[in-house]
Amino acid sequence: MTEVALILVCKRPASGIAKQRLAASLGREAATRIAEALLACALEDAGDWAGPVVIAPAHPSDHAWADTLLPRSRQSVRIQPQAAGNLGQRLNILDRELRGMGLEQLVYIGSDAPALMASDYAAVNEALPFHDSVLIPADDGGVVLMASRHEWPMLGGLPWSTARLGTALADCCRAAGQSVAILGCSFDVDEHDDLVRLAVALRTDQRPARRILHALACDFVQQGQQREADHVEF
Repeated sequence: MTEVALILVCKRPASGIAKQRLAASLGREAATRIAEALLACALEDAGDWAGPVVIAPAHPSDHAWADTLLPRSRQSVRIQPQAAGNLGQRLNILDRELRGMGLEQLVYIGSDAPALMASDYAAVNEALPFHDSVLIPADDGGVVLMASRHEWPMLGGLPWSTARLGTALADCCRAAGQSVAILGCSFDVDEHDDLVRLAVALRTDQRPARRILHALACDFVQQGQQREADHVEF
């Protein structure tokens, strides 16, 4: 049976680059800390993955950094930096490169959906043999996971980073003759309000990286509430 590979598409967290919408409300340092904790959660999932893992950093210059993210003892880890272009174009190039290396069933995640559970990954693995593509939508209209047994159709023209992305991606796959399974729904972390949801969603999650992220989210939510209280005028 062909192994299913997990592809982590990520950026190196850095002040002024990481989580710009969060930085606008929390500040650059806080946004960078959140980005680092989010990446740790995605790496936690990659470390638990039974099959091959690919880390795809945003820039070739981050190859050495990406090579340090998982323990050396973790087998079947490849580093494959992204090419230039918009997200859709980068995914198309990355997908072709990985399939050219012999990988066939590919599950793509980013580093901003820590609410993904082992049960979500299991559901994707169960659905993938029976569908060409499998998507887990985000409730803001995007997607938190996209998987396929075949090369993706051209994705460069899709409305990335908009509420129309999830529907457009599914329609694009169907227009290319691919069957699509849509499983459940989750959320990603882009705005301050997402930290409130995160604090609730991870409250009972015992995975170590999630415990750290939960504590961080709670701290920033409380700080935000305190700032609002300090600005109340009577």
